[in-house]
Amino acid sequence: MSREANPIEAPLAEVARKYIPGATGIASLKRLSGGASQEIWSFQATTKDDPVALILRRAPGGFRDTGRSGTAVPLATEAALIKLAEEVGVPVPPVRHVLTEEDGIGQGFIMDHVPGETLARKILRDEEFAEVRPKLARQCGEILARLHTVEKSKLPPLRTATGRDEVEQYFSTYEQLDYPHPVFELAFRWLRDNAPDDTTRLTLVHGDFRNGNLMIGPDGVRAVLDWEIAHIGDPMADLSWICINPWRFGNIDLPVGGFGTREDLFAGYEAAGGDKVDPARVKFWEVLGTLKWGVMCMGMASAFLQGDRSVERATIGRRSSETEVDLMRLLAPLTGKE
Repeated sequence: MSREANPIEAPLAEVARKYIPGATGIASLKRLSGGASQEIWSFQATTKDDPVALILRRAPGGFRDTGRSGTAVPLATEAALIKLAEEVGVPVPPVRHVLTEEDGIGQGFIMDHVPGETLARKILRDEEFAEVRPKLARQCGEILARLHTVEKSKLPPLRTATGRDEVEQYFSTYEQLDYPHPVFELAFRWLRDNAPDDTTRLTLVHGDFRNGNLMIGPDGVRAVLDWEIAHIGDPMADLSWICINPWRFGNIDLPVGGFGTREDLFAGYEAAGGDKVDPARVKFWEVLGTLKWGVMCMGMASAFLQGDRSVERATIGRRSSETEVDLMRLLAPLTGKE
């Protein structure tokens, strides 16, 4: 029996011939398991010489449901941000082509395939990464410092979110879920009392800079992935998000992604030209990031109880209790070094 043709294979081959120098077609088209909100496809552009390894990032089914998320940027905007980040020295997969309606594939873009690993379990435990693990926190700080230098005048349209904006956004979501968590309410009160001043300098922020969105090799961070929730905000938010406990994957004594210290992260940031780090602002954003994750877990539990019986939603949904422990540790007076 002949293999059924993938409906995007022929138009993607035509796109490759038009936009990838020397391409004669494509091979090895495969849908990857990664990508929680977008489709990720790997393929090769065939040439007379060696094939070119590429990635297609595409809206599910080809087109984004515009009502799905109020924070996700269009895929064309993601591509533009990757190009701007590349200009200031952030490691990214170079974008080859942003899809148009004439391409017949839907919304998305094609970028180079960057080899490496994104799975935290492997990065934090495999011998292959043993030598580079102690250097990753500083590398992350250096990368974020460069990212935060992107000129705002060059940015495509993006939402702006201050600390107070995000507190109120997630409080509204928390109320709608209608499942009281006293520790969460304590955290919301603390955040309102400790939000950064409205005069805080705002920059481009990635918004989801963490394990899972970093392509890492034995030489370090090779690419920053998934720019879907990038926006204009407090740069300290990026420094904090990678530090929240869920992204440490069990290595709780190494706050930065389970592989490094805040001191190394901050030192790398300042040495690479970033603003002087304000630990109080980073703590605010770490509390807020932890609380955000807790509210997201509540949303997963709510979806499960309302009929979406996926094991993933049930498993993540029950983790809101873990977040309460994390918040109490963050909000209690510090009695020792974490």
